[in-house]
Amino acid sequence: MKRLFAITLATAMLGSGPVIAQESLTVWWVKGFYKSEDDALLAAIQKFEDKSGVKVELSQYPVQDMIPKTVAALDSGTVPDVAYADVYDFQVTGKWAFDGKLEDLSSVIEPIKDQFAPNTVSTTYLWNDKEKKRAYYAFPLKQQTMHIQYWNDMLEQAGFKASDIPTGWDDYWLFWCNKVQPGIRKATGKKIYAIGAPMGVDSSDSFYSFLTFMDAYNVKLVDDDGKLLVDDPKVKEGLVAALTSYTKPYVEGCVPQSATSWKDPDNNVAFHNKTIVMTHNATISIPAKWLDDANNATLDQAQRDQAKKNYEQLIATAGFPNKPDGSKMVYRAAVKTGVVFAGAQHKDRAKEFVAFLLQDENLTPYVEGSLGRWFPVTKKGQSSAFWDGDKHRKSVRDQFANGTVNFEFTKNYKFTVLNNENVWAKAMSRIVNDKVPVDQAVDELIARIKQVAG
Repeated sequence: MKRLFAITLATAMLGSGPVIAQESLTVWWVKGFYKSEDDALLAAIQKFEDKSGVKVELSQYPVQDMIPKTVAALDSGTVPDVAYADVYDFQVTGKWAFDGKLEDLSSVIEPIKDQFAPNTVSTTYLWNDKEKKRAYYAFPLKQQTMHIQYWNDMLEQAGFKASDIPTGWDDYWLFWCNKVQPGIRKATGKKIYAIGAPMGVDSSDSFYSFLTFMDAYNVKLVDDDGKLLVDDPKVKEGLVAALTSYTKPYVEGCVPQSATSWKDPDNNVAFHNKTIVMTHNATISIPAKWLDDANNATLDQAQRDQAKKNYEQLIATAGFPNKPDGSKMVYRAAVKTGVVFAGAQHKDRAKEFVAFLLQDENLTPYVEGSLGRWFPVTKKGQSSAFWDGDKHRKSVRDQFANGTVNFEFTKNYKFTVLNNENVWAKAMSRIVNDKVPVDQAVDELIARIKQVAG
Protein backbone atom coordinates (compact mmCIF):
# COMPACT_ATOMS: atom_id res chain seq x y z
CA MET A 1 0.00 0.00 0.00
CA LYS A 2 2.85 2.36 0.87
CA ARG A 3 4.55 1.57 -2.46
CA LEU A 4 1.35 2.31 -4.43
CA PHE A 5 0.94 5.62 -2.56
CA ALA A 6 4.54 6.59 -3.45
CA ILE A 7 4.02 5.82 -7.13
CA THR A 8 0.75 7.80 -7.18
CA LEU A 9 2.40 10.79 -5.47
CA ALA A 10 5.34 10.74 -7.84
CA THR A 11 3.01 10.63 -10.83
CA ALA A 12 0.98 13.54 -9.50
CA MET A 13 4.14 15.57 -8.94
CA LEU A 14 5.40 14.91 -12.45
CA GLY A 15 2.06 15.69 -14.07
CA SER A 16 1.67 14.78 -17.71
CA GLY A 17 5.26 15.58 -18.65
CA PRO A 18 8.31 17.76 -17.97
CA VAL A 19 7.75 21.47 -17.17
CA ILE A 20 8.77 23.60 -20.15
CA ALA A 21 10.55 26.86 -19.25
CA GLN A 22 9.02 30.02 -20.66
CA GLU A 23 10.93 31.58 -23.55
CA SER A 24 12.68 34.81 -22.65
CA LEU A 25 14.19 37.76 -24.48
CA THR A 26 16.94 39.94 -23.02
CA VAL A 27 16.41 43.64 -23.71
CA TRP A 28 18.68 46.49 -22.61
CA TRP A 29 17.14 49.96 -22.84
CA VAL A 30 18.13 53.44 -21.84
CA LYS A 31 16.31 54.90 -18.85
CA GLY A 32 13.75 57.48 -19.99
CA PHE A 33 13.80 61.13 -19.03
CA TYR A 34 10.22 60.94 -17.79
CA LYS A 35 8.10 58.34 -16.05
CA SER A 36 5.54 58.56 -18.88
CA GLU A 37 8.24 57.49 -21.35
CA ASP A 38 9.16 54.39 -19.34
CA ASP A 39 5.49 53.63 -18.67
CA ALA A 40 4.78 53.58 -22.42
CA LEU A 41 7.71 51.23 -23.02
CA LEU A 42 6.53 48.90 -20.26
CA ALA A 43 3.01 48.91 -21.71
CA ALA A 44 4.33 47.91 -25.15
CA ILE A 45 6.43 45.15 -23.59
CA GLN A 46 3.42 43.83 -21.68
CA LYS A 47 1.39 43.71 -24.90
CA PHE A 48 4.21 41.83 -26.63
CA GLU A 49 4.45 39.33 -23.78
CA ASP A 50 0.68 38.75 -23.80
CA LYS A 51 0.66 38.20 -27.56
CA SER A 52 3.82 36.09 -27.91
CA GLY A 53 4.05 34.28 -24.61
CA VAL A 54 7.69 35.36 -24.45
CA LYS A 55 9.00 36.88 -21.23
CA VAL A 56 10.98 40.09 -21.80
CA GLU A 57 13.84 40.47 -19.33
CA LEU A 58 14.22 44.26 -19.38
CA SER A 59 17.22 46.07 -17.93
CA GLN A 60 17.33 49.87 -18.04
CA TYR A 61 20.44 51.98 -17.53
CA PRO A 62 21.30 55.70 -17.53
CA VAL A 63 22.38 57.00 -20.92
CA GLN A 64 26.02 57.45 -19.87
CA ASP A 65 26.24 53.77 -18.87
CA MET A 66 24.71 52.20 -21.97
CA ILE A 67 27.71 52.21 -24.31
CA PRO A 68 30.28 51.01 -21.73
CA LYS A 69 27.96 48.19 -20.63
CA THR A 70 27.19 47.18 -24.21
CA VAL A 71 30.84 47.25 -25.27
CA ALA A 72 31.73 45.08 -22.27
CA ALA A 73 28.99 42.64 -23.27
CA LEU A 74 30.32 42.49 -26.85
CA ASP A 75 33.84 41.89 -25.56
CA SER A 76 32.66 39.05 -23.31
CA GLY A 77 30.37 37.52 -25.94
CA THR A 78 27.27 37.77 -23.73
CA VAL A 79 25.19 40.35 -25.55
CA PRO A 80 21.53 41.18 -24.99
CA ASP A 81 19.11 40.25 -27.76
CA VAL A 82 17.86 43.80 -28.32
CA ALA A 83 19.46 47.06 -27.18
CA TYR A 84 18.65 50.73 -27.49
CA ALA A 85 20.39 53.90 -26.28
CA ASP A 86 19.93 57.54 -27.21
CA VAL A 87 23.60 57.85 -28.18
CA TYR A 88 24.14 54.64 -30.17
CA ASP A 89 23.54 56.47 -33.45
CA PHE A 90 26.14 59.17 -32.71
CA GLN A 91 28.87 56.93 -31.43
CA VAL A 92 28.65 53.21 -32.18
CA THR A 93 25.91 51.88 -34.48
CA GLY A 94 27.75 52.56 -37.73
CA LYS A 95 30.99 51.02 -36.45
CA TRP A 96 29.22 47.95 -35.08
CA ALA A 97 27.55 47.46 -38.47
CA PHE A 98 30.90 47.89 -40.27
CA ASP A 99 32.54 45.32 -37.98
CA GLY A 100 29.78 42.76 -38.60
CA LYS A 101 28.46 42.81 -35.04
CA LEU A 102 24.83 43.58 -35.92
CA GLU A 103 22.04 41.40 -37.25
CA ASP A 104 20.53 42.26 -40.64
CA LEU A 105 16.99 43.56 -39.92
CA SER A 106 15.95 43.96 -43.55
CA SER A 107 13.21 41.34 -43.10
CA VAL A 108 11.68 43.65 -40.47
CA ILE A 109 12.26 47.01 -42.14
CA GLU A 110 11.58 46.31 -45.82
CA PRO A 111 7.85 45.46 -45.41
CA ILE A 112 7.18 48.68 -43.46
CA LYS A 113 9.72 50.98 -45.13
CA ASP A 114 7.05 53.23 -46.63
CA GLN A 115 5.63 54.13 -43.22
CA PHE A 116 8.77 56.09 -42.31
CA ALA A 117 9.31 59.79 -43.00
CA PRO A 118 12.14 60.85 -45.37
CA ASN A 119 15.71 60.72 -44.03
CA THR A 120 14.81 58.46 -41.12
CA VAL A 121 15.01 54.78 -42.06
CA SER A 122 17.93 55.56 -44.38
CA THR A 123 20.03 56.22 -41.27
CA THR A 124 19.88 52.50 -40.51
CA TYR A 125 20.96 51.38 -43.99
CA LEU A 126 24.59 50.70 -43.13
CA TRP A 127 27.69 49.05 -44.59
CA ASN A 128 28.85 45.69 -43.22
CA ASP A 129 32.48 45.28 -44.24
CA LYS A 130 32.50 41.65 -43.12
CA GLU A 131 29.64 40.77 -45.47
CA LYS A 132 30.60 43.44 -48.04
CA LYS A 133 27.04 44.73 -48.30
CA ARG A 134 24.65 47.45 -47.15
CA ALA A 135 21.51 46.46 -45.29
CA TYR A 136 19.26 47.60 -42.46
CA TYR A 137 21.52 46.82 -39.52
CA ALA A 138 19.51 48.86 -37.01
CA PHE A 139 15.97 50.09 -36.48
CA PRO A 140 14.84 53.75 -36.31
CA LEU A 141 12.89 54.68 -33.21
CA LYS A 142 12.65 58.47 -32.90
CA GLN A 143 14.64 61.55 -33.85
CA GLN A 144 15.86 64.90 -32.62
CA THR A 145 17.20 68.18 -33.93
CA MET A 146 18.51 71.46 -32.53
CA HIS A 147 16.23 74.09 -31.03
CA ILE A 148 16.62 77.42 -29.28
CA GLN A 149 15.01 77.97 -25.88
CA TYR A 150 14.86 81.31 -24.08
CA TRP A 151 13.07 82.87 -21.11
CA ASN A 152 10.44 85.38 -22.23
CA ASP A 153 10.34 87.06 -18.81
CA MET A 154 14.13 87.48 -18.71
CA LEU A 155 14.08 88.93 -22.21
CA GLU A 156 11.47 91.44 -21.03
CA GLN A 157 13.50 92.23 -17.91
CA ALA A 158 16.38 93.07 -20.23
CA GLY A 159 14.11 95.55 -22.02
CA PHE A 160 13.23 93.55 -25.13
CA LYS A 161 10.48 91.38 -26.59
CA ALA A 162 10.43 88.46 -28.97
CA SER A 163 9.78 90.65 -32.01
CA ASP A 164 13.09 92.44 -31.34
CA ILE A 165 15.12 89.27 -31.95
CA PRO A 166 16.94 89.57 -35.31
CA THR A 167 16.68 86.88 -37.96
CA GLY A 168 20.14 87.39 -39.51
CA TRP A 169 22.91 85.10 -38.25
CA ASP A 170 25.50 87.56 -36.94
CA ASP A 171 22.91 90.07 -35.73
CA TYR A 172 21.12 87.31 -33.84
CA TRP A 173 24.10 86.32 -31.70
CA LEU A 174 25.20 89.94 -31.20
CA PHE A 175 21.70 90.79 -29.96
CA TRP A 176 21.92 88.27 -27.10
CA CYS A 177 25.50 89.14 -26.24
CA ASN A 178 25.60 92.91 -26.65
CA LYS A 179 22.03 93.88 -25.77
CA VAL A 180 20.27 91.23 -23.70
CA GLN A 181 23.19 90.43 -21.39
CA PRO A 182 23.89 94.04 -20.33
CA GLY A 183 20.14 94.62 -20.01
CA ILE A 184 19.44 91.65 -17.74
CA ARG A 185 22.50 92.35 -15.57
CA LYS A 186 21.45 95.97 -15.10
CA ALA A 187 17.86 94.97 -14.28
CA THR A 188 18.76 92.24 -11.77
CA GLY A 189 22.18 93.14 -10.46
CA LYS A 190 23.17 89.50 -11.07
CA LYS A 191 25.94 88.03 -13.21
CA ILE A 192 23.58 86.39 -15.66
CA TYR A 193 24.91 85.20 -19.02
CA ALA A 194 23.02 85.65 -22.26
CA ILE A 195 23.97 82.39 -24.02
CA GLY A 196 24.38 78.83 -22.83
CA ALA A 197 26.65 77.27 -25.48
CA PRO A 198 27.68 73.69 -24.58
CA MET A 199 31.42 73.24 -25.07
CA GLY A 200 32.38 70.25 -22.92
CA VAL A 201 34.31 67.33 -24.41
CA ASP A 202 32.01 64.92 -22.54
CA SER A 203 28.87 66.50 -24.02
CA SER A 204 27.07 65.31 -27.14
CA ASP A 205 25.22 68.65 -27.02
CA SER A 206 28.51 70.43 -27.76
CA PHE A 207 29.22 68.56 -30.99
CA TYR A 208 25.60 68.59 -32.13
CA SER A 209 25.42 72.35 -31.51
CA PHE A 210 28.68 72.96 -33.36
CA LEU A 211 27.68 70.80 -36.32
CA THR A 212 24.53 72.93 -36.58
CA PHE A 213 26.74 76.02 -36.81
CA MET A 214 28.76 74.18 -39.45
CA ASP A 215 25.54 73.54 -41.39
CA ALA A 216 24.74 77.25 -41.17
CA TYR A 217 27.97 77.89 -43.08
CA ASN A 218 27.10 75.17 -45.65
CA VAL A 219 30.15 73.03 -44.77
CA LYS A 220 30.10 69.50 -46.19
CA LEU A 221 32.78 67.18 -44.84
CA VAL A 222 31.90 64.10 -46.94
CA ASP A 223 30.23 63.35 -50.24
CA ASP A 224 27.37 60.88 -50.66
CA ASP A 225 29.85 58.00 -50.90
CA GLY A 226 31.51 58.96 -47.62
CA LYS A 227 34.67 60.36 -49.24
CA LEU A 228 36.29 63.23 -47.33
CA LEU A 229 36.05 66.74 -48.77
CA VAL A 230 38.25 68.43 -46.17
CA ASP A 231 41.09 69.21 -48.61
CA ASP A 232 38.80 71.69 -50.36
CA PRO A 233 39.90 75.21 -49.27
CA LYS A 234 36.24 76.22 -49.02
CA VAL A 235 35.71 73.54 -46.36
CA LYS A 236 38.51 74.96 -44.23
CA GLU A 237 37.15 78.45 -44.77
CA GLY A 238 33.70 77.32 -43.62
CA LEU A 239 35.08 75.50 -40.57
CA VAL A 240 37.04 78.60 -39.54
CA ALA A 241 33.90 80.72 -39.87
CA ALA A 242 31.75 78.22 -37.92
CA LEU A 243 34.28 77.80 -35.08
CA THR A 244 34.78 81.55 -34.87
CA SER A 245 31.03 82.10 -34.66
CA TYR A 246 30.60 79.38 -32.02
CA THR A 247 33.43 80.45 -29.72
CA LYS A 248 33.09 84.24 -30.08
CA PRO A 249 30.33 84.63 -27.43
CA TYR A 250 32.48 82.69 -24.94
CA VAL A 251 35.58 84.76 -25.74
CA GLU A 252 33.52 87.94 -25.28
CA GLY A 253 32.18 86.82 -21.90
CA CYS A 254 28.61 86.03 -22.93
CA VAL A 255 28.80 82.29 -22.10
CA PRO A 256 29.52 80.92 -18.59
CA GLN A 257 33.16 79.93 -18.14
CA SER A 258 31.98 76.56 -16.83
CA ALA A 259 30.51 75.73 -20.28
CA THR A 260 33.86 74.27 -21.33
CA SER A 261 33.31 71.41 -18.87
CA TRP A 262 29.54 71.02 -19.24
CA LYS A 263 28.08 67.56 -19.68
CA ASP A 264 24.75 67.06 -21.45
CA PRO A 265 22.43 68.05 -18.57
CA ASP A 266 24.37 71.15 -17.56
CA ASN A 267 23.00 73.70 -20.02
CA ASN A 268 19.52 72.52 -18.97
CA VAL A 269 20.40 73.08 -15.31
CA ALA A 270 21.80 76.54 -16.01
CA PHE A 271 18.65 77.43 -17.92
CA HIS A 272 16.31 76.15 -15.21
CA ASN A 273 18.29 78.11 -12.60
CA LYS A 274 18.03 81.23 -14.77
CA THR A 275 21.78 81.83 -14.83
CA ILE A 276 21.50 81.98 -18.64
CA VAL A 277 18.78 83.59 -20.77
CA MET A 278 18.93 81.26 -23.76
CA THR A 279 20.53 78.04 -24.94
CA HIS A 280 20.51 75.71 -27.91
CA ASN A 281 19.49 72.16 -27.13
CA ALA A 282 19.05 69.03 -29.21
CA THR A 283 15.56 68.28 -27.83
CA ILE A 284 12.80 70.22 -26.06
CA SER A 285 13.68 68.51 -22.79
CA ILE A 286 14.03 71.96 -21.22
CA PRO A 287 10.36 73.00 -21.44
CA ALA A 288 9.22 69.38 -21.14
CA LYS A 289 10.81 69.25 -17.69
CA TRP A 290 8.34 71.92 -16.55
CA LEU A 291 5.42 70.13 -18.18
CA ASP A 292 6.41 67.01 -16.26
CA ASP A 293 6.59 69.05 -13.03
CA ALA A 294 3.19 70.59 -13.72
CA ASN A 295 1.68 67.09 -13.58
CA ASN A 296 3.83 65.77 -10.74
CA ALA A 297 1.60 64.85 -7.79
CA THR A 298 4.58 64.84 -5.40
CA LEU A 299 4.97 68.62 -5.82
CA ASP A 300 2.72 71.09 -4.02
CA GLN A 301 0.11 73.15 -5.85
CA ALA A 302 2.23 76.31 -5.95
CA GLN A 303 5.13 74.41 -7.52
CA ARG A 304 2.84 72.80 -10.09
CA ASP A 305 1.26 76.16 -10.94
CA GLN A 306 4.66 77.78 -11.44
CA ALA A 307 5.80 74.86 -13.60
CA LYS A 308 2.70 75.22 -15.75
CA LYS A 309 3.30 78.96 -16.13
CA ASN A 310 6.93 78.33 -17.09
CA TYR A 311 5.87 75.84 -19.74
CA GLU A 312 2.89 77.70 -21.19
CA GLN A 313 4.03 81.33 -20.89
CA LEU A 314 7.60 81.99 -19.82
CA ILE A 315 9.70 79.63 -21.96
CA ALA A 316 9.87 79.96 -25.74
CA THR A 317 11.01 77.34 -28.24
CA ALA A 318 12.29 78.58 -31.59
CA GLY A 319 14.42 77.64 -34.55
CA PHE A 320 17.82 79.07 -35.40
CA PRO A 321 18.25 82.33 -37.30
CA ASN A 322 18.78 82.37 -41.05
CA LYS A 323 22.14 81.18 -42.32
CA PRO A 324 24.88 83.78 -42.89
CA ASP A 325 24.04 83.66 -46.62
CA GLY A 326 20.44 84.61 -45.79
CA SER A 327 18.85 81.25 -46.58
CA LYS A 328 16.67 79.29 -44.16
CA MET A 329 18.25 76.68 -41.91
CA VAL A 330 17.79 73.04 -42.85
CA TYR A 331 18.36 71.01 -39.71
CA ARG A 332 20.32 67.82 -39.27
CA ALA A 333 18.21 65.13 -37.69
CA ALA A 334 19.72 62.53 -35.40
CA VAL A 335 17.67 59.38 -35.87
CA LYS A 336 17.90 57.28 -32.73
CA THR A 337 18.73 53.66 -33.49
CA GLY A 338 18.27 50.36 -31.72
CA VAL A 339 20.01 47.12 -32.63
CA VAL A 340 19.83 43.33 -32.59
CA PHE A 341 23.26 41.80 -32.19
CA ALA A 342 24.60 39.14 -34.55
CA GLY A 343 25.65 37.17 -31.48
CA ALA A 344 22.23 37.32 -29.82
CA GLN A 345 20.80 34.01 -28.59
CA HIS A 346 17.22 34.69 -29.67
CA LYS A 347 17.50 36.59 -32.94
CA ASP A 348 14.16 35.47 -34.41
CA ARG A 349 12.26 36.51 -31.28
CA ALA A 350 14.27 39.74 -31.16
CA LYS A 351 13.12 40.57 -34.69
CA GLU A 352 9.53 39.82 -33.68
CA PHE A 353 9.89 42.23 -30.77
CA VAL A 354 11.35 44.98 -32.97
CA ALA A 355 8.60 44.52 -35.57
CA PHE A 356 5.97 44.70 -32.82
CA LEU A 357 7.48 47.84 -31.27
CA LEU A 358 7.64 49.62 -34.65
CA GLN A 359 3.89 49.28 -35.15
CA ASP A 360 2.43 52.78 -34.86
CA GLU A 361 0.01 51.79 -32.10
CA ASN A 362 3.04 50.88 -29.96
CA LEU A 363 5.70 53.28 -31.19
CA THR A 364 3.62 56.47 -31.14
CA PRO A 365 2.66 56.26 -27.42
CA TYR A 366 6.30 55.59 -26.58
CA VAL A 367 7.55 58.62 -28.51
CA GLU A 368 4.78 60.85 -27.18
CA GLY A 369 5.55 59.63 -23.66
CA SER A 370 8.72 61.73 -23.86
CA LEU A 371 6.50 64.86 -23.79
CA GLY A 372 7.88 66.16 -27.08
CA ARG A 373 11.54 65.52 -26.29
CA TRP A 374 11.70 63.20 -29.32
CA PHE A 375 10.00 63.59 -32.70
CA PRO A 376 8.42 60.63 -34.54
CA VAL A 377 10.16 58.82 -37.40
CA THR A 378 6.88 57.62 -38.94
CA LYS A 379 4.54 59.64 -41.14
CA LYS A 380 1.54 58.68 -39.03
CA GLY A 381 3.29 59.62 -35.81
CA GLN A 382 4.19 63.03 -37.20
CA SER A 383 0.56 63.71 -38.15
CA SER A 384 -0.66 63.02 -34.61
CA ALA A 385 -2.71 65.75 -32.92
CA PHE A 386 -0.16 65.59 -30.12
CA TRP A 387 1.97 68.03 -32.14
CA ASP A 388 -0.81 70.53 -32.93
CA GLY A 389 -2.07 72.50 -29.95
CA ASP A 390 1.13 72.95 -27.96
CA LYS A 391 3.44 75.85 -28.92
CA HIS A 392 6.68 74.00 -28.11
CA ARG A 393 5.73 70.86 -30.01
CA LYS A 394 4.38 72.87 -32.93
CA SER A 395 7.72 74.67 -33.18
CA VAL A 396 9.45 71.28 -33.33
CA ARG A 397 7.19 70.02 -36.09
CA ASP A 398 7.64 73.27 -38.04
CA GLN A 399 11.41 72.80 -37.95
CA PHE A 400 11.16 69.23 -39.22
CA ALA A 401 8.64 70.26 -41.89
CA ASN A 402 11.36 72.25 -43.68
CA GLY A 403 13.26 69.03 -44.34
CA THR A 404 16.30 67.53 -42.67
CA VAL A 405 19.77 66.26 -43.50
CA ASN A 406 21.64 63.32 -42.04
CA PHE A 407 24.88 63.14 -40.09
CA GLU A 408 28.23 62.34 -41.69
CA PHE A 409 28.33 58.94 -39.97
CA THR A 410 25.47 57.71 -42.15
CA LYS A 411 27.89 57.97 -45.11
CA ASN A 412 31.20 57.29 -43.35
CA TYR A 413 30.91 55.30 -40.13
CA LYS A 414 34.28 56.57 -38.90
CA PHE A 415 32.62 59.84 -37.95
CA THR A 416 31.13 57.96 -35.00
CA VAL A 417 34.73 57.67 -33.77
CA LEU A 418 35.26 61.40 -34.26
CA ASN A 419 32.03 62.17 -32.41
CA ASN A 420 33.01 59.78 -29.64
CA GLU A 421 36.33 61.63 -29.31
CA ASN A 422 34.42 64.91 -29.65
CA VAL A 423 37.06 66.46 -31.88
CA TRP A 424 34.70 69.43 -32.30
CA ALA A 425 34.72 70.37 -28.60
CA LYS A 426 38.47 69.72 -28.48
CA ALA A 427 38.91 72.31 -31.25
CA MET A 428 36.81 74.76 -29.20
CA SER A 429 39.02 74.09 -26.18
CA ARG A 430 42.16 74.82 -28.19
CA ILE A 431 40.73 78.25 -29.03
CA VAL A 432 39.24 79.34 -25.70
CA ASN A 433 41.55 77.56 -23.24
CA ASP A 434 44.85 77.20 -25.09
CA LYS A 435 44.42 80.52 -26.95
CA VAL A 436 45.53 79.13 -30.32
CA PRO A 437 44.32 80.94 -33.47
CA VAL A 438 41.11 79.57 -34.99
CA ASP A 439 42.79 78.60 -38.26
CA GLN A 440 45.38 76.55 -36.34
CA ALA A 441 42.62 74.78 -34.40
CA VAL A 442 40.89 74.03 -37.71
CA ASP A 443 44.13 72.68 -39.25
CA GLU A 444 44.46 70.34 -36.27
CA LEU A 445 40.79 69.36 -36.57
CA ILE A 446 41.14 68.58 -40.29
CA ALA A 447 44.31 66.56 -39.66
CA ARG A 448 42.47 64.43 -37.10
CA ILE A 449 39.46 63.97 -39.39
CA LYS A 450 41.78 62.74 -42.17
CA GLN A 451 43.66 60.45 -39.77
CA VAL A 452 40.48 58.77 -38.52
CA ALA A 453 38.07 58.93 -41.46
CA GLY A 454 40.32 59.15 -44.48
